[in-house]
Amino acid sequence: MNKRSISITGLLLFFLCLLNSLPAAAQYKPEGPSSLANPVAIVLLTVIVGLFIAIAILGSAVLSAMDIYRERMKKEGGSKTALLTGGLILTTALLSSHSSWAQDAAEAAEAAAPAVSHTISGLAPFTFYLLVSVIVLELLIIICLLFTLRILVGLESRSTRKKKAAVPGKPSVSWLEKLNKTKSLDATSEAEADMGHDYDGIRELNNPTPPWWRWGFYCSMIFAAVYLWRYQVAHSAPTQLEELSMAEAEAAAAKEEYLKNAANNVDENSVTLLTAADDISSGQKLFAANCAACHGPQGQGVVGPNLTDSYWLHGGDIKKVFSTIKYGVPDKGMKSWKDDFSPKQLAQLASYIKSIHGSNPPNPKEPQGTEEKE
Repeated sequence: MNKRSISITGLLLFFLCLLNSLPAAAQYKPEGPSSLANPVAIVLLTVIVGLFIAIAILGSAVLSAMDIYRERMKKEGGSKTALLTGGLILTTALLSSHSSWAQDAAEAAEAAAPAVSHTISGLAPFTFYLLVSVIVLELLIIICLLFTLRILVGLESRSTRKKKAAVPGKPSVSWLEKLNKTKSLDATSEAEADMGHDYDGIRELNNPTPPWWRWGFYCSMIFAAVYLWRYQVAHSAPTQLEELSMAEAEAAAAKEEYLKNAANNVDENSVTLLTAADDISSGQKLFAANCAACHGPQGQGVVGPNLTDSYWLHGGDIKKVFSTIKYGVPDKGMKSWKDDFSPKQLAQLASYIKSIHGSNPPNPKEPQGTEEKE
């Protein structure tokens, strides 16, 4: 049997297997409208058609290369005939197994069709897996055809190419030398590359820089021109100093916002005495509007105790004063101010009360509580 007959026999078996799989696919009748209008189905069908065209082109190339292969076999013997026959048998086996698998899958899908309620990307599971299996089959056929075509055209193996490249007296070329477009020099080629310049016994050879280095240098020149125009001429982007100023402004705004929020996070355990004039002034306004009726306009005491002496009923340090204002003293008629003032306002009010200690206003109320030294 000649090689064209083997190839034609394999192609005939291929089409026979496809014809054999058609009845199995025809046995499945999906309920409802056809799902081939689904975008996923259209993409899969497009891939199938493209792979079929590739198979047709490779099949034509295999038939065209048969004559060349037959002439080679007359000279080299029939060692590769077995490989070709094995490739065709492998293709036929794949097609036959796919045919039987398709028939079994069709029968199983038909038996389980009433129970299937889910879809895969809008496609019925049978339709999706059928299209995917056809694509996988076509890929296997393309691999087998490429394997056959490789044998027919007599492509040399890598080891054969290396043997032919290793010419005695001629250095071999590595992948790094190919990448850099350089070559190893021997005595003859070194003399040809000599540029005639000798510096203290060091001769200059014609050894150009690698292409990747030159292209990197060209790209750096383009980058430098764009950078100069963008930052120094057109000013379409901030310079490093301008970016630093912008970052510092953002940091200052973030710090100010943080301090505002932190001021409202104080309580009786973390409050500290405020001494800034703005804080004391704000505390004085709060005292005059809300506390003067009981403690007097100057803190000398009316119904409430005197706040300017060293005697305290509930503690005189900043934390205890803050706590007294925040929670109040219901037993003695002082309300809780935590729902009226923010934590920062409570701290300002407590700091103002501490600031009027020792002011000795006129008509002070008699001392109450326990004396506490500052």
